Amino acid sequence: MTQSETVLVTGATGFIAKHCIKKLLDEGYTVRASLRTPGRADDVRAAVDPEGKVGERLSFVTLNLDSDEGWDDAMQGCTYVQHVASPFPPEEPDHEDELIIPAREGALRALGAAAKAGVKRVVLTSSVASIAYGRTDKQERAEQSRVFSEADWSDVQGPISAYAKSKTLAERAAWDFMKTSAAGAMELAVINPGTVLGPLLDNSFSTSGQVISRLIDGKVPACPRLNWSVIDVRDVASAHFEAMIRPQAAGKRFILVSDNAWMLDISKILAKAGYKSPKRALPDFVLRLMAVFDKTLRMTVHGLGKHTLMDNSALRKDLGITPYTVEEMSIAMAKTMREFDAV
Repeated sequence: MTQSETVLVTGATGFIAKHCIKKLLDEGYTVRASLRTPGRADDVRAAVDPEGKVGERLSFVTLNLDSDEGWDDAMQGCTYVQHVASPFPPEEPDHEDELIIPAREGALRALGAAAKAGVKRVVLTSSVASIAYGRTDKQERAEQSRVFSEADWSDVQGPISAYAKSKTLAERAAWDFMKTSAAGAMELAVINPGTVLGPLLDNSFSTSGQVISRLIDGKVPACPRLNWSVIDVRDVASAHFEAMIRPQAAGKRFILVSDNAWMLDISKILAKAGYKSPKRALPDFVLRLMAVFDKTLRMTVHGLGKHTLMDNSALRKDLGITPYTVEEMSIAMAKTMREFDAV
């Protein structure tokens, strides 16, 4: 690797993207970061390079998932692309196409422009939402011990959220593109993270971070029976980097999960660390009632009492990453939320 190698990272204001940019800069790469709103460049630079050491190795371009404008120019001179940008709302949209169209068309714009520019490899940020979602309650009960792997796909014809459907269709479209002549010699690797926790770089965090923010802001009296496959954002950034440079990562998907964690277990970890987080469980019927009035909670009702097992062996073996523990990522996120006054 030389500093002459440039990486385009899309969605630079996002929680994951900022960590990906920081990782690349720490490794000596030149980063071209895309923004939907040009005025956010100073905020991103302050987050990823607080000491102002990287200088011209970090630059910014303006790109929109819904528009062709700027994509071809943004790719010029790039060896790699990390396409992280994708909409992730805190609640269900009025229509699923609000998420599906920008996610799918944005992925295809990124891949098409990258291939035309001679980019060596694209690393696409997908999600476990494209792997294990869309199952009926009956299927989930029958498959409680099933361990999902990178060979599995979510069922977009089943009961699935707009977000999970958007991630599945976008990733499917990306792999289909790679089968066409337009892809040329370009390679693709896909990252499929679970719920992303871990330290903030500024006062913003992803929708996933609401797990921690709600526990430490004193507004949650008890924990609903919700379970997540969790991963630290630092591991997500490292996985993007390793999937970009390792020859064996080409053409593969990578589930990014450290462990499964119940909300009550995370809350007890935080309470032990000194945060005033709840230590008791919330009855299911109470959450269902609250969800009638709270769109964010409405998205969680289907998951009550359920957990999904994921195989993370490829993360460990193929990418060489030993992930942070649930305790490490939860405390790191809570600590930095307080430091940046994010809650």
